[in-house]
Amino acid sequence: MSWERAVAHVADLASGDPVDPALRVTVHFHPDRMFAGEPILAAMARAGVYRSQFETGTGNGGLTAHPGGDRWRWESRMFGGVYDAAAASSRPKYGSLNHRRRPEGGSPRFGSAYLRMRPETLPRTTFCYPDSYLAPSSFGVASRMSLIALADADSLDYLDDYIEAHVHGVVRFDSDVEALVLDPCYRGTAVEELAAGLRCPVEWHPGFALSVDELVRHPDYRGPEVVAAGLEVAVDGRLDARIVGAAANAGKHDPQTLKRVWHHVARFGRS
Repeated sequence: MSWERAVAHVADLASGDPVDPALRVTVHFHPDRMFAGEPILAAMARAGVYRSQFETGTGNGGLTAHPGGDRWRWESRMFGGVYDAAAASSRPKYGSLNHRRRPEGGSPRFGSAYLRMRPETLPRTTFCYPDSYLAPSSFGVASRMSLIALADADSLDYLDDYIEAHVHGVVRFDSDVEALVLDPCYRGTAVEELAAGLRCPVEWHPGFALSVDELVRHPDYRGPEVVAAGLEVAVDGRLDARIVGAAANAGKHDPQTLKRVWHHVARFGRS
């Protein structure tokens, strides 16, 4: 299998002791976004699998997952060219090792919801530090993990403080996912109803909510234009994942700007 060769390639670059099997990989996404004209959770429930950016053409980081794009080149470098001619469905799914055991997951900058992966997926997961877009030279696998010490030695912003993970092979909700963990702002909404259709348990983390008073205190975090957009889409003086998601689906604001509005919410609005 392609993923076995990719994991073996990274293992040759890795060092250290095995990862603590009690740690979990979390795969973040925004659960209220649309995909191919329908809610993304509906598409996930019907397929029974989680799809990568190469398959969906959407994402919460840079949108470069296409042949010759930045993400394609990063994967070619990290995985020894294993996926260069592979089908999009066989490519790895991105997440993070939640080595700090945060209830909101390992990398909430990429979404308010996350899949908590079962420990059985660790043998087919690879890791790098820092993020792959920075061309890292430090890698890990479940049996050789020195990256936690590297991450602990750094003093990064909360949204950048993660060890990137790549889950190789198909990610099935019924066998690979321990739980879908949602922000409580989605209780009693269509997102909660659609989440019940996935073949995995649904749980809740403490949530994110940001007042506009706190938003305007951080104009330099992502830029004053992002603060201005946040003020435009805020409801009753506040922002949360549901409010930002509704603005994204309405299509009246630049998606990259709203992505950065979410960064403010995730950075300064933790419960």
